Amino acid sequence: MESAIILVFVLGYLAITLEHNLKIDKLIPALVMMAICWALIALGIDGFGTWFDSSAHALVDNFGGMEHESKLHLMEETLLHHLGKTSEILVFLLGAMTIVEIIDYFDGFATIKSFIKTKSKSKILWIFCFLAFILSAIIDNLTATIVLISILQKIVKERDVRIWYAGLIIIAANAGGAWSPIGDVTTTMLWIGNKVSTGKLVSFLLLPSLVCMLVPAFIASFLPAFKGDLNVSEEEDKAPGKFSARMLYLGLGAIVFVPIFKTVTHLPPYVGMMLSLGVVATFAEIYSNSKFNITSLDETDGEHMAAHHSPVHSSLSKIEMPSILFFLGILMAVAALESLGQLFGFASWLQESTPMLGTELAGTRVSDLVVLLLGVGSAVIDNVPLVAASLGMFSESLDNQLWHFIAYAAGTGGSMLIIGSAAGVVAMGMEKIDFFWYLKKIAWLAFVGFLSGAIVFIILRQFV
Repeated sequence: MESAIILVFVLGYLAITLEHNLKIDKLIPALVMMAICWALIALGIDGFGTWFDSSAHALVDNFGGMEHESKLHLMEETLLHHLGKTSEILVFLLGAMTIVEIIDYFDGFATIKSFIKTKSKSKILWIFCFLAFILSAIIDNLTATIVLISILQKIVKERDVRIWYAGLIIIAANAGGAWSPIGDVTTTMLWIGNKVSTGKLVSFLLLPSLVCMLVPAFIASFLPAFKGDLNVSEEEDKAPGKFSARMLYLGLGAIVFVPIFKTVTHLPPYVGMMLSLGVVATFAEIYSNSKFNITSLDETDGEHMAAHHSPVHSSLSKIEMPSILFFLGILMAVAALESLGQLFGFASWLQESTPMLGTELAGTRVSDLVVLLLGVGSAVIDNVPLVAASLGMFSESLDNQLWHFIAYAAGTGGSMLIIGSAAGVVAMGMEKIDFFWYLKKIAWLAFVGFLSGAIVFIILRQFV
């Protein structure tokens, strides 16, 4: 049964990568793969000898000897646990995307667009890379990617050019998210799990992450796609609206407020995001000068039009629901493999079979190759369950250099495939980027940046 589940995952993954060839939206195989994997687990629950407890980051003792009802109860608890964790990400994403759409409703991004006076493609590349690197550390790589691609769509009208910028934004956003405890899901996991502290994380990873962004951006600036100037027509240079700047600063400020809210209250980030959305939505409705009804559309034409023209209702109608459902499917499918202990077993196998390359870290020899393979694996599968597996696989203390290397590898390794990170998945949905185009044009840049940053980390850790 385990082989069947792995086969379903592989076939589903292939269907996702061949989306444009099969002409089937990627959310369909993701949802089908998720449902079938969990159905096979439920049907064959008595045949499994191991079970991974995600909350404890360890295998359940004597799972094979448990009663049938106990196994089913554990499976239901695990499924609910993963659904809860996945829903936290999805609700957070919905809030962030809605705020971005509200800003766009008021043409807020025209304010930033007006600050960018240059038409040079290479200069614009550097501006967006540095913005992605800094913003992702503050508002997380996922939200930073949403914001910057939204701005990019206002500046670069040619899609063939824009997707090149989007590819470099993904690399820069993932690099920026790796050195901040709130910049990426995996670094947040290690931070909450008391494996890394904020000060040490920044001191260890700021320079390697910066190199991981600078090297691909430097190489890309010499590519034909970033040569010359952008074609901007006169009609595109219209002035921002009355409330554009105000809504831009309010929206971005609300997103920046989320990690502060989390630090003060210790509540999950999505709670703060919902509060921020509520505040932004309130000002949006006030500034729109229209009656509104977010929850329903009444029968009378006047009320219907008022609801239709509500900025919040309009923004919610533009949310990329296919991307949300795809995220749900892929994360829950990976959770199925994690629950069977497949990812834990894979990580353990890597630890045992790879040669020991590392230096002495707090008295423990650690294989750098294992961590590098973890980074590559995070692009192929997903960095969240791989980091979860590493939490159960290693027992090093707080701020051991191993945890910082894992944070770097898992955070930046996902850039090598467009579906290897949350930033990539969102960019793929927003710009309809082809999987194989990214693999051919961007993946090698991400790989070079990933290795460059890893080398810098290995050198730097001798002195920090």
